[in-house]
Amino acid sequence: MSHLQTSDSQDDSQYQYCNYHLPATHHCISTIKGDNSYISSLVIGGKFLYTGSSNKEIQILKCDNLRAEFDHEKLSDCMIISGNGAVKSLVISADKIFSAHQDHKIRVWRVDESEVHQQKLTHLATLPTFSDRTLSFLSPKNHVQVSRHERSTWVHHNDTVSALAVSRDGLVLYSVSWDRTLKIWHATDFKCLESVCNAHDDAINAVVVSSNGDVYTGSTDKKIKIWRMSKSPEGEKHTLITTLMKHKSGINALALSPNENVLYSGASDRLIMAWEKSDEDDMAAVGVLRGHVKSILCLSVVSDLLCSGSADETIRIWKGVEKCYFCLAVLEGHRGPVKCLTSETDHGRSSDTSTSYLIYSGGLDSDIKVWQIFIPL
Repeated sequence: MSHLQTSDSQDDSQYQYCNYHLPATHHCISTIKGDNSYISSLVIGGKFLYTGSSNKEIQILKCDNLRAEFDHEKLSDCMIISGNGAVKSLVISADKIFSAHQDHKIRVWRVDESEVHQQKLTHLATLPTFSDRTLSFLSPKNHVQVSRHERSTWVHHNDTVSALAVSRDGLVLYSVSWDRTLKIWHATDFKCLESVCNAHDDAINAVVVSSNGDVYTGSTDKKIKIWRMSKSPEGEKHTLITTLMKHKSGINALALSPNENVLYSGASDRLIMAWEKSDEDDMAAVGVLRGHVKSILCLSVVSDLLCSGSADETIRIWKGVEKCYFCLAVLEGHRGPVKCLTSETDHGRSSDTSTSYLIYSGGLDSDIKVWQIFIPL
């Protein structure tokens, strides 16, 4: 079942955008052929790329190998089969990897580096933990209504865990789900600290967190919500600060700029919205990035660039200049929707005249592609 909507509605005339291409050099330097499963999540950790797929696999690939300019079969140092259904999201914090799964679970892995250039993953825990489940089950007050005829403990996700985020200090894990909840976990002992039930009116597809602890969630209900920890009679809880509503269809992806002053949202209305802080508690829509002809499925930020992947099988690279966003490049080559992106600065090939970036993309065509982008200074 998919919660990614499609829509032909696109009345964005009230926003400024610049559909103009600046000089930028780009090419695909490598394609890693997959099997019949699609790539559902990507994340970079040091010298390795971690991939999650629809067939339950988590793989570790050496970034150096991926930068070789040829196509090859997927070869990894490690392949893990975990859970049931797709691996929907991967995040890294220190020596741990957290994975979100279609089977309603979150799994925690320790990254073990047995040799200089080899890694393996050791399973540490499945969330909610047995202790959390047991303690919650024993008390009736810990049970919540999840549907008309079903109750569950508050520590459980009851549908696909769609996205994860980790606090900057690595101490807190945030998870969102198609069950419409936002959950907060301790990232060291894996205890569930809080559950925001009915955080949205429909499936939640995306979550990002800022360095000050503000949490941004995006949903199929077309809304972006901002949550902040505050004191209540029951103790410290996340409360709703504001709701952002401009998209015409469900939100599928969120990303924060490096300085955290700009939030980017991608939706099934084919638009990327740029939101800037108007005050401490609110953000205002300041621009729209238009060019994709189908749903926006994923976003990634590197330096001052925004990368967007779409169901139209392309990746676009954007740069903002004084609130006007320019499309620097359109990357074409996937044979299916681009489901996930991650990116990094390529310091080894940057120069005094240009900066090099590496974009890693995964799609429903089962392939992973590595792209090199040179941006003139």
